[in-house]
Amino acid sequence: QGQLVESGGGSVQAGGSLRLSCAASERTFSNFLVGWFRQAPGKEREFVAAIRRSDGIASYADSVKGRFTISRDSAKNTVYLQMNSLKPEDTAVYYCAAGDLYYSGSYSHRGNYDFWGQGTQVTVSS
Repeated sequence: QGQLVESGGGSVQAGGSLRLSCAASERTFSNFLVGWFRQAPGKEREFVAAIRRSDGIASYADSVKGRFTISRDSAKNTVYLQMNSLKPEDTAVYYCAAGDLYYSGSYSHRGNYDFWGQGTQVTVSS
């Protein structure tokens, strides 16, 4: 079974920054694609960002472009999500996920992701 463990969530004021980490087992990190999703209360889980493990090519949701950066450290089997200029609407539980590009050209498709972490809470106050 793949294992993903998120950390780095917390509470911050609007305009602040947080860095989330997603530590993966070596087997899970061998997956081609690692992504971040988020789910706010009463809303569906939505795509945030994803990165291809092989070459680092990334994709972002329009709502976070220019503010969030996804990166990977292959030596540590870890993927990061640097979140800057946070807004109250970024408040959500953030989930890390790993899988493959089954749906070609669509990093955001949930069907690409086989393994999911338990999530970490991010709260942004105004």
